[in-house]
Amino acid sequence: MAFAPNTAAQTITSKQSKTAQAWTPPRTADGRPDLEGIWSNATLTPFERPRELEGKEFFTEAEAAEFTRATLERANRDRRGATPQEDVEASYNEAWMDRGTKVYPNLRTSIVVDPTNGRVPPLTSAARQAAAARAAVQQRRPEGPEDLELWTRCILGRTSGPPMIPGAYNNNYQFVQTRDSVAIDSEMIHDVRVIPLLNQGKTRPHISSTIRLWMGDSIGHWEGDTLVVDTTNFTDKTQFHGSDRSLHVIERFTLAGPDTIRYRFTIDDPTAFTTMWTGEIIMSRARGPLYEYACHETNYALSDILAGARAEEKHDRLEGSGTHSK
Repeated sequence: MAFAPNTAAQTITSKQSKTAQAWTPPRTADGRPDLEGIWSNATLTPFERPRELEGKEFFTEAEAAEFTRATLERANRDRRGATPQEDVEASYNEAWMDRGTKVYPNLRTSIVVDPTNGRVPPLTSAARQAAAARAAVQQRRPEGPEDLELWTRCILGRTSGPPMIPGAYNNNYQFVQTRDSVAIDSEMIHDVRVIPLLNQGKTRPHISSTIRLWMGDSIGHWEGDTLVVDTTNFTDKTQFHGSDRSLHVIERFTLAGPDTIRYRFTIDDPTAFTTMWTGEIIMSRARGPLYEYACHETNYALSDILAGARAEEKHDRLEGSGTHSK
Protein backbone atom coordinates (compact mmCIF):
# COMPACT_ATOMS: atom_id res chain seq x y z
CA MET A 1 0.00 0.00 0.00
CA ALA A 2 1.68 3.26 -1.15
CA PHE A 3 0.91 6.70 0.27
CA ALA A 4 1.67 10.13 -1.11
CA PRO A 5 3.56 12.75 0.94
CA ASN A 6 1.41 14.53 3.51
CA THR A 7 -0.69 17.20 1.75
CA ALA A 8 -4.03 16.93 3.60
CA ALA A 9 -3.28 18.76 6.86
CA GLN A 10 -4.17 22.30 5.75
CA THR A 11 -7.42 21.16 4.08
CA ILE A 12 -8.53 19.25 7.18
CA THR A 13 -7.63 22.09 9.54
CA SER A 14 -9.56 24.56 7.36
CA LYS A 15 -12.68 22.33 7.35
CA GLN A 16 -12.54 21.92 11.13
CA SER A 17 -12.13 25.66 11.64
CA LYS A 18 -15.13 26.48 9.46
CA THR A 19 -17.27 23.88 11.26
CA ALA A 20 -16.32 25.27 14.67
CA GLN A 21 -17.18 28.81 13.59
CA ALA A 22 -20.58 27.82 12.20
CA TRP A 23 -21.80 25.77 15.15
CA THR A 24 -22.82 26.74 18.68
CA PRO A 25 -22.86 23.93 21.27
CA PRO A 26 -25.98 23.27 23.36
CA ARG A 27 -25.55 24.35 26.97
CA THR A 28 -26.64 23.20 30.39
CA ALA A 29 -28.58 25.38 32.83
CA ASP A 30 -25.28 26.70 34.22
CA GLY A 31 -24.05 27.70 30.76
CA ARG A 32 -21.55 24.90 30.10
CA PRO A 33 -21.40 22.80 26.90
CA ASP A 34 -23.72 19.81 27.30
CA LEU A 35 -21.65 16.62 27.05
CA GLU A 36 -24.42 14.30 28.24
CA GLY A 37 -25.16 11.21 26.21
CA ILE A 38 -23.57 8.00 24.98
CA TRP A 39 -20.37 8.29 22.97
CA SER A 40 -18.18 5.85 21.05
CA ASN A 41 -14.47 6.08 20.27
CA ALA A 42 -14.38 3.02 17.98
CA THR A 43 -11.98 3.46 15.06
CA LEU A 44 -9.57 1.85 12.63
CA THR A 45 -7.07 4.67 13.23
CA PRO A 46 -3.88 3.04 14.59
CA PHE A 47 -2.80 4.01 18.10
CA GLU A 48 0.75 4.54 16.87
CA ARG A 49 1.70 5.49 13.32
CA PRO A 50 2.66 2.42 11.29
CA ARG A 51 6.24 2.35 10.02
CA GLU A 52 5.05 2.39 6.42
CA LEU A 53 3.38 5.77 7.13
CA GLU A 54 6.48 7.34 8.65
CA GLY A 55 6.53 11.13 8.10
CA LYS A 56 2.84 11.22 7.10
CA GLU A 57 0.57 12.88 9.67
CA PHE A 58 -2.68 12.78 7.68
CA PHE A 59 -4.31 10.53 5.10
CA THR A 60 -5.92 11.92 2.00
CA GLU A 61 -9.52 10.75 1.68
CA ALA A 62 -8.51 8.24 -1.00
CA GLU A 63 -5.67 6.91 1.15
CA ALA A 64 -8.00 6.62 4.14
CA ALA A 65 -10.44 4.56 2.05
CA GLU A 66 -7.66 2.21 0.91
CA PHE A 67 -6.24 1.89 4.43
CA THR A 68 -9.74 1.07 5.73
CA ARG A 69 -10.29 -1.60 3.08
CA ALA A 70 -6.93 -3.27 3.74
CA THR A 71 -7.32 -3.12 7.53
CA LEU A 72 -10.79 -4.66 7.53
CA GLU A 73 -9.62 -7.42 5.20
CA ARG A 74 -6.54 -8.16 7.31
CA ALA A 75 -8.48 -8.12 10.62
CA ASN A 76 -11.37 -10.28 9.40
CA ARG A 77 -11.89 -12.95 12.08
CA ASP A 78 -14.51 -14.89 10.12
CA ARG A 79 -11.74 -16.81 8.34
CA ARG A 80 -11.04 -20.25 9.77
CA GLY A 81 -7.61 -20.96 11.23
CA ALA A 82 -5.01 -23.01 9.37
CA THR A 83 -4.65 -25.33 12.37
CA PRO A 84 -7.11 -26.45 15.09
CA GLN A 85 -5.30 -24.25 17.63
CA GLU A 86 -5.50 -21.19 15.38
CA ASP A 87 -9.17 -21.95 14.79
CA VAL A 88 -9.93 -22.04 18.54
CA GLU A 89 -7.87 -18.89 19.22
CA ALA A 90 -9.95 -17.05 16.62
CA SER A 91 -13.28 -18.17 18.12
CA TYR A 92 -14.26 -14.54 18.70
CA ASN A 93 -15.39 -13.94 15.14
CA GLU A 94 -16.64 -10.72 13.54
CA ALA A 95 -20.00 -11.01 15.30
CA TRP A 96 -18.19 -10.05 18.53
CA MET A 97 -16.04 -7.25 17.11
CA ASP A 98 -16.91 -3.55 17.25
CA ARG A 99 -13.61 -1.95 16.35
CA GLY A 100 -15.22 0.48 13.96
CA THR A 101 -15.38 0.54 10.19
CA LYS A 102 -13.36 3.64 9.34
CA VAL A 103 -10.62 5.95 10.54
CA TYR A 104 -11.42 9.11 12.50
CA PRO A 105 -12.76 12.04 10.44
CA ASN A 106 -9.64 14.07 11.29
CA LEU A 107 -7.84 11.64 8.92
CA ARG A 108 -4.82 11.38 11.21
CA THR A 109 -2.61 8.35 10.66
CA SER A 110 -2.30 7.71 14.41
CA ILE A 111 -4.02 8.51 17.69
CA VAL A 112 -0.66 9.67 19.07
CA VAL A 113 -0.17 13.22 17.77
CA ASP A 114 2.79 14.39 19.86
CA PRO A 115 5.61 13.54 19.30
CA THR A 116 4.98 14.35 15.67
CA ASN A 117 6.28 10.95 14.59
CA GLY A 118 3.06 9.48 16.00
CA ARG A 119 4.90 7.05 18.28
CA VAL A 120 4.93 6.57 22.06
CA PRO A 121 8.25 7.93 23.41
CA PRO A 122 10.86 5.45 24.66
CA LEU A 123 10.66 4.18 28.21
CA THR A 124 13.22 5.15 30.82
CA SER A 125 15.71 2.52 31.95
CA ALA A 126 13.75 1.89 35.17
CA ALA A 127 10.48 1.50 33.24
CA ARG A 128 12.08 -0.95 30.79
CA GLN A 129 13.28 -3.08 33.70
CA ALA A 130 9.82 -2.99 35.29
CA ALA A 131 8.21 -3.98 31.97
CA ALA A 132 10.63 -6.89 31.60
CA ALA A 133 9.79 -8.09 35.12
CA ARG A 134 6.04 -7.95 34.38
CA ALA A 135 6.55 -9.82 31.11
CA ALA A 136 8.47 -12.56 32.92
CA VAL A 137 5.53 -13.07 35.29
CA GLN A 138 3.10 -13.27 32.37
CA GLN A 139 5.25 -15.86 30.61
CA ARG A 140 5.29 -18.33 33.51
CA ARG A 141 2.40 -20.20 35.05
CA PRO A 142 0.44 -17.99 37.42
CA GLU A 143 0.99 -18.78 41.08
CA GLY A 144 -2.15 -16.91 42.10
CA PRO A 145 -4.67 -14.38 40.76
CA GLU A 146 -2.29 -11.50 41.51
CA ASP A 147 0.01 -12.75 38.72
CA LEU A 148 -2.69 -12.15 36.10
CA GLU A 149 -3.40 -8.83 34.39
CA LEU A 150 -6.16 -6.60 35.76
CA TRP A 151 -8.02 -7.18 32.48
CA THR A 152 -7.90 -10.98 32.88
CA ARG A 153 -9.15 -10.63 36.45
CA CYS A 154 -12.07 -8.41 35.33
CA ILE A 155 -10.90 -5.59 37.62
CA LEU A 156 -10.20 -2.89 35.02
CA GLY A 157 -10.81 -2.83 31.28
CA ARG A 158 -8.17 -1.68 28.82
CA THR A 159 -10.66 0.88 27.48
CA SER A 160 -11.76 2.22 30.89
CA GLY A 161 -9.13 4.91 31.19
CA PRO A 162 -7.99 7.40 31.81
CA PRO A 163 -7.05 7.80 29.09
CA MET A 164 -10.02 6.20 27.33
CA ILE A 165 -8.54 4.25 24.43
CA PRO A 166 -10.57 2.26 21.86
CA GLY A 167 -10.30 -1.52 21.71
CA ALA A 168 -11.69 -4.36 19.63
CA TYR A 169 -15.21 -4.04 21.05
CA ASN A 170 -17.39 -2.31 23.68
CA ASN A 171 -16.05 1.18 22.97
CA ASN A 172 -18.97 3.06 24.50
CA TYR A 173 -19.12 5.64 27.30
CA GLN A 174 -22.06 7.38 28.94
CA PHE A 175 -21.60 10.94 30.23
CA VAL A 176 -23.83 12.35 32.98
CA GLN A 177 -23.24 16.01 33.76
CA THR A 178 -24.24 18.38 36.56
CA ARG A 179 -22.97 21.77 37.67
CA ASP A 180 -20.67 20.18 40.25
CA SER A 181 -19.52 16.95 38.62
CA VAL A 182 -19.30 14.84 35.49
CA ALA A 183 -19.67 11.04 35.65
CA ILE A 184 -18.32 8.81 32.87
CA ASP A 185 -19.59 5.24 32.72
CA SER A 186 -17.22 3.03 30.72
CA GLU A 187 -18.98 0.09 29.10
CA MET A 188 -16.01 -2.20 29.71
CA ILE A 189 -15.69 -3.14 32.51
CA HIS A 190 -18.75 -1.19 33.76
CA ASP A 191 -16.55 1.34 35.60
CA VAL A 192 -17.88 4.77 36.58
CA ARG A 193 -15.52 7.68 37.08
CA VAL A 194 -17.07 10.57 39.05
CA ILE A 195 -15.16 13.79 38.38
CA PRO A 196 -15.77 16.73 40.74
CA LEU A 197 -15.69 20.15 39.04
CA LEU A 198 -13.78 22.97 40.71
CA ASN A 199 -15.19 26.04 39.01
CA GLN A 200 -17.10 28.80 40.82
CA GLY A 201 -14.03 29.46 42.97
CA LYS A 202 -13.81 25.95 44.39
CA THR A 203 -10.49 24.34 45.21
CA ARG A 204 -9.54 20.80 46.16
CA PRO A 205 -6.15 19.08 46.07
CA HIS A 206 -5.71 15.53 44.91
CA ILE A 207 -6.07 12.89 47.60
CA SER A 208 -3.04 11.82 49.65
CA SER A 209 -0.26 10.16 47.66
CA THR A 210 -0.57 7.17 50.01
CA ILE A 211 -4.00 6.40 48.50
CA ARG A 212 -3.90 4.69 45.10
CA LEU A 213 -6.89 3.95 42.85
CA TRP A 214 -7.29 1.74 39.79
CA MET A 215 -8.53 4.70 37.70
CA GLY A 216 -6.69 7.36 39.68
CA ASP A 217 -8.10 10.47 41.36
CA SER A 218 -9.73 12.82 38.83
CA ILE A 219 -10.48 16.52 39.30
CA GLY A 220 -12.07 18.64 36.57
CA HIS A 221 -12.56 22.28 35.66
CA TRP A 222 -13.74 24.26 32.66
CA GLU A 223 -11.38 26.27 30.47
CA GLY A 224 -13.81 28.16 28.29
CA ASP A 225 -15.87 25.50 26.49
CA THR A 226 -13.37 22.69 27.17
CA LEU A 227 -13.64 20.33 30.11
CA VAL A 228 -10.16 19.67 31.51
CA VAL A 229 -9.66 16.65 33.78
CA ASP A 230 -6.49 16.12 35.81
CA THR A 231 -5.85 12.59 37.15
CA THR A 232 -3.12 11.28 39.47
CA ASN A 233 -2.80 8.65 42.24
CA PHE A 234 -2.81 5.57 40.02
CA THR A 235 -1.71 2.20 41.35
CA ASP A 236 1.56 0.60 40.28
CA LYS A 237 -0.53 -2.07 38.50
CA THR A 238 -2.41 0.38 36.26
CA GLN A 239 0.15 0.38 33.47
CA PHE A 240 -0.56 2.36 30.31
CA HIS A 241 2.02 1.59 27.64
CA GLY A 242 4.62 1.13 30.37
CA SER A 243 3.57 3.87 32.82
CA ASP A 244 4.10 3.55 36.58
CA ARG A 245 2.57 4.96 39.77
CA SER A 246 3.78 8.46 38.78
CA LEU A 247 1.32 8.50 35.87
CA HIS A 248 -0.38 11.89 35.47
CA VAL A 249 -3.09 12.18 32.80
CA ILE A 250 -4.53 15.49 31.53
CA GLU A 251 -7.69 15.09 29.45
CA ARG A 252 -9.46 17.75 27.39
CA PHE A 253 -13.06 17.23 26.19
CA THR A 254 -14.33 19.70 23.59
CA LEU A 255 -17.80 19.45 22.01
CA ALA A 256 -16.80 20.02 18.38
CA GLY A 257 -20.16 19.35 16.72
CA PRO A 258 -23.66 18.06 17.48
CA ASP A 259 -22.37 14.48 17.39
CA THR A 260 -18.65 14.92 18.05
CA ILE A 261 -16.35 15.29 21.05
CA ARG A 262 -12.69 16.04 20.39
CA TYR A 263 -10.89 14.18 23.18
CA ARG A 264 -7.22 14.94 23.82
CA PHE A 265 -5.09 13.34 26.50
CA THR A 266 -1.56 14.08 27.61
CA ILE A 267 0.63 11.59 29.45
CA ASP A 268 3.05 13.09 31.97
CA ASP A 269 5.12 10.38 33.67
CA PRO A 270 8.80 11.39 33.89
CA THR A 271 9.86 8.22 35.70
CA ALA A 272 8.45 6.01 32.91
CA PHE A 273 8.72 7.98 29.66
CA THR A 274 11.56 10.08 28.30
CA THR A 275 9.14 12.89 27.42
CA MET A 276 5.47 13.85 27.70
CA TRP A 277 3.17 12.73 24.90
CA THR A 278 -0.34 13.42 23.61
CA GLY A 279 -3.09 11.63 21.73
CA GLU A 280 -6.30 12.76 20.01
CA ILE A 281 -9.50 10.74 19.73
CA ILE A 282 -12.74 11.72 17.98
CA MET A 283 -15.76 10.46 19.92
CA SER A 284 -19.05 10.08 18.05
CA ARG A 285 -22.53 10.11 19.52
CA ALA A 286 -23.91 6.55 19.79
CA ARG A 287 -27.34 5.05 20.15
CA GLY A 288 -28.30 3.69 23.55
CA PRO A 289 -28.97 2.19 25.88
CA LEU A 290 -25.61 1.17 27.34
CA TYR A 291 -25.76 -2.42 28.57
CA GLU A 292 -23.74 -3.81 31.46
CA TYR A 293 -20.57 -5.66 30.53
CA ALA A 294 -20.87 -8.24 33.31
CA CYS A 295 -17.27 -9.34 33.71
CA HIS A 296 -16.34 -10.13 37.33
CA GLU A 297 -13.24 -11.42 39.10
CA THR A 298 -14.84 -14.61 40.41
CA ASN A 299 -15.89 -15.84 36.98
CA TYR A 300 -15.15 -19.48 36.13
CA ALA A 301 -12.38 -18.62 33.66
CA LEU A 302 -10.10 -17.29 36.39
CA SER A 303 -10.42 -20.39 38.56
CA ASP A 304 -9.95 -22.55 35.46
CA ILE A 305 -6.73 -20.71 34.55
CA LEU A 306 -5.29 -21.37 38.01
CA ALA A 307 -6.55 -24.96 38.10
CA GLY A 308 -4.97 -25.55 34.70
CA ALA A 309 -1.62 -24.19 35.94
CA ARG A 310 -1.71 -26.54 38.96
CA ALA A 311 -2.62 -29.49 36.72
CA GLU A 312 0.34 -28.75 34.44
CA GLU A 313 2.64 -28.60 37.45
CA LYS A 314 1.35 -31.97 38.66
CA HIS A 315 1.86 -33.43 35.19
CA ASP A 316 5.46 -32.17 35.13
CA ARG A 317 6.16 -33.67 38.56
CA LEU A 318 4.81 -37.06 37.49
CA GLU A 319 6.77 -36.91 34.24
CA GLY A 320 9.93 -36.06 36.17
CA SER A 321 9.48 -38.93 38.58
CA GLY A 322 8.67 -41.38 35.83
CA THR A 323 5.35 -42.31 37.46
CA HIS A 324 3.06 -40.67 34.93
CA SER A 325 0.66 -43.20 33.46
CA LYS A 326 0.82 -43.53 29.72
